[in-house]
Amino acid sequence: MSVLVTGGAGYIGSHMAYELLGAGERVVVLDNLSTGLSWAVPKAATFVQGCVGDQTLVGRIVESEDIKAIIHFAGSIVVPDSVADPLGYYLNNTVNSRALIEVAVKSGVPHFIFSSTAAVYGMTGDTPVGEDAPLAPMSPYGSSKRMTEIMLADAARAHDLGYVALRYFNVAGADPEGRTGQSTPRATHLIKVACETALGKRGSMQVFGTDYPTADGTCVRDYIHVTDLVGAHMAALRYLRAGGSSDIFNCGYGRGFSVIEVIDAVRRAAGRDFEAVMGPRRPGDPAIVVAATERIRGTLSWIPRHDSLDVIVQHALNWERRLAELQRRSGAA
Repeated sequence: MSVLVTGGAGYIGSHMAYELLGAGERVVVLDNLSTGLSWAVPKAATFVQGCVGDQTLVGRIVESEDIKAIIHFAGSIVVPDSVADPLGYYLNNTVNSRALIEVAVKSGVPHFIFSSTAAVYGMTGDTPVGEDAPLAPMSPYGSSKRMTEIMLADAARAHDLGYVALRYFNVAGADPEGRTGQSTPRATHLIKVACETALGKRGSMQVFGTDYPTADGTCVRDYIHVTDLVGAHMAALRYLRAGGSSDIFNCGYGRGFSVIEVIDAVRRAAGRDFEAVMGPRRPGDPAIVVAATERIRGTLSWIPRHDSLDVIVQHALNWERRLAELQRRSGAA
């Protein structure tokens, strides 16, 4: 009996693979390596290179590896890119997810955990925003994820499939043990970009929008440590295995920090200043997105362990230094 982790060579997926292995699970990683990195996959996991939309391949994996749960991370995640290439996002995030869900149903996989996003909410006006808030995505990225949530709900009503959709707020940080972290070239995550700038990998960084209705004019987000996020997935898996009914949960801490506050936290951790260039807003960015977390804490008994912006930033910075060393060694080799 194994767990299939799609996108397991990526940032969150590689952390998930380590977490599952640490819990004694057998893990199969499926990733097409379009953004993932093969070296990020734990050696104890079985790795298959391929696309989640390839139903023949996925069906073969499910049968040969006795897959009883799918944790689905694979997809495209950059909001501005989705605005520029909506059809590409609907293909990768929605069409391919539909293909994966169909294989799960036809193969009798009982449990499915989906990597969704707070982008399904859009500009709700609620702070914090609960799972039952009106949904009004402001980008094709958010819409593509919402479509997959709808497909999962419909499939669960029609078939013997239990699912949990986890709506991520802003994921950051890195494995405290230094085994993996955000390693994708040209990543757009704020904390990673700030850490790269602090270490001189970038000459400067840009702040997108300074005229939002917030205390300092920059966007406010709820940042969750990636280790706590994969802990939420483990809690969801235990919940489904225990007979829990399909549901949707926010993944955040319930409080937000502005872009400027995050940059200042990175400056403190790095012990040096760096340039942050103020620029115009990006399309598709709401002003404030903070999670209501009562449902996940109550229903899944989820308890975060790294609920601190300074801890998140320090772990991200530690990983950025380690990644630079790994890249130097690779270049020397």
